[in-house]
Amino acid sequence: EPVDYCLARIPAQGETRGNLAAGGRGEARPLTEKDRWIAAQVGPTLREKGLLFVGLDVIGESLTEINVTSPTCIREIDNAFGTDIGGMLMDAIAKKLQAAGKLPQA
Repeated sequence: EPVDYCLARIPAQGETRGNLAAGGRGEARPLTEKDRWIAAQVGPTLREKGLLFVGLDVIGESLTEINVTSPTCIREIDNAFGTDIGGMLMDAIAKKLQAAGKLPQA
């Protein structure tokens, strides 16, 4: 399931790129209804492929990229909203391993 928040990347003045390396800044925000809709559309396929943790890049209302190897901005979201996304991921992994009988029940 999606985390309830995202990090919008805002371009520096005079710049079109919003990435942090180009001087953009990150602004933690709640997901929009469109963000949730996009996640609901791709979620089943991602789960079917065994992917537990991905980052969806959205520009405007369009999905532009699915990051499966190194989703970023976890610390920024955790700091802004008091979440523990890394802990949530570890809990999901433990639950999956327990269901497969590869980890003792807690």
